[in-house]
Amino acid sequence: MPPRRMHLVAYLKTGPTAMHVGGWRHPESTLGDILRPSRYEHIARVLEEACFDACFFADLFGLYDVHGGSYDAYLRRGGQISFLDPTVVLPVMAAATRHLGLGATLSTTFHTAYHLARWLGSLDAMSGGRVAWNVVTSATDLEAQNAGMDELPPKDLRYDRADEVLEACFALWEGWDPDAMVLDKKAGILADPSKVRYANYAGRWVKARGPLSIPRSPQGRPVIMQAGSSDRGREFAARWAEAIFTTQRSVEDMRAFREDIHGRMQRHGRAPEDCVILPGIQIVLGETDSIARERAEYLNGLIDPELSLAASSSGLGADLTKLTEGKTLADLDQGNQGMQGTADMMAQAMKAEGLSLKEAAVKRGKGREIVGTPEMVADRLEAMFTGGACDGFVLAPTMFPGMFEQFCRAVVPELQRRGLFRTQYHGRTLRENLRAA
Repeated sequence: MPPRRMHLVAYLKTGPTAMHVGGWRHPESTLGDILRPSRYEHIARVLEEACFDACFFADLFGLYDVHGGSYDAYLRRGGQISFLDPTVVLPVMAAATRHLGLGATLSTTFHTAYHLARWLGSLDAMSGGRVAWNVVTSATDLEAQNAGMDELPPKDLRYDRADEVLEACFALWEGWDPDAMVLDKKAGILADPSKVRYANYAGRWVKARGPLSIPRSPQGRPVIMQAGSSDRGREFAARWAEAIFTTQRSVEDMRAFREDIHGRMQRHGRAPEDCVILPGIQIVLGETDSIARERAEYLNGLIDPELSLAASSSGLGADLTKLTEGKTLADLDQGNQGMQGTADMMAQAMKAEGLSLKEAAVKRGKGREIVGTPEMVADRLEAMFTGGACDGFVLAPTMFPGMFEQFCRAVVPELQRRGLFRTQYHGRTLRENLRAA
């Protein structure tokens, strides 16, 4: 048997920062090109040269204003903002690359199945079968209000609708046979109508007649990504996901999550190799351990505590400016809002470090970066990977694009030297590359 090899996916935003809320203030972070195609072409080429499986853009259908009932903290202090629609950026990146997978985050709560199948099917066909769909059901009322609703539906109902949206999208994508396009000028036949079908999908919440006007892509349909952490979210992922992005505090938590997902997948008749599980990580590199730690200390010194608190408000779906002493997660007024992954990470931090809710909210991921020389970082990644905690990693930038450039230049070759990561792409499509290892 060939050696098992890890997968690497980059976490991106079309804004100043992706995960580390102070990273945009670093002297080496670029800001003036956020609205320019060159920014996205460059990072796509950097990742492809290092043989990353894919990148994907996290996104929000609006501008966070949970904290203090205002978007002031996010705009003034530089939060996780999407200045561009990622579906506009991805074709730019596709044109600059040949192998890199390209992921978009789109909600099943706000968009019709036909719109989603058309958008994503078009991207997948145009990129040669390299698109992933990071499926979300959304987690804030502000997004619902931008989509014409008063508030989010309850979580379980959102996932019930998401099941139907995916069923409808699959029916639409499968409505074209792979050889439906004929393109015979002499015979005057463009496509074979007998190889195109209506979807005629009708569920409780979702209907889609079809057929799509989009021919089938080389990989058939986009790869499904997911990041749900609640019990219902995990069940959804076990049924549909081919790649799962998760945030876990410790190796033990990673391993427990992976085992739980594998057990749920088995009940859905799926094998573990049908889905890769990728914990999120951030890296700070240095020529020596002490240099790396100095860099990490400097980087974390750029974090604005108020912005950290605002980011926690957004993740929890609760305004933490109203937080009073002694309150716990169970006391928060979230309604139907909030991400379970954020709550889980805070609960783990509160328990492990004896923090109050506000202390955990301000600290967030501060100090949890993997810090060291390229060899030390490779050691940590290898231990997690070979120890059964994961199938690879989602790498979020601290400073952009420098952290990715450093990682690709120094850590990736070390992983390749150890036989842990590919030295070239073997598949034609994203799905083939995800399953090749």
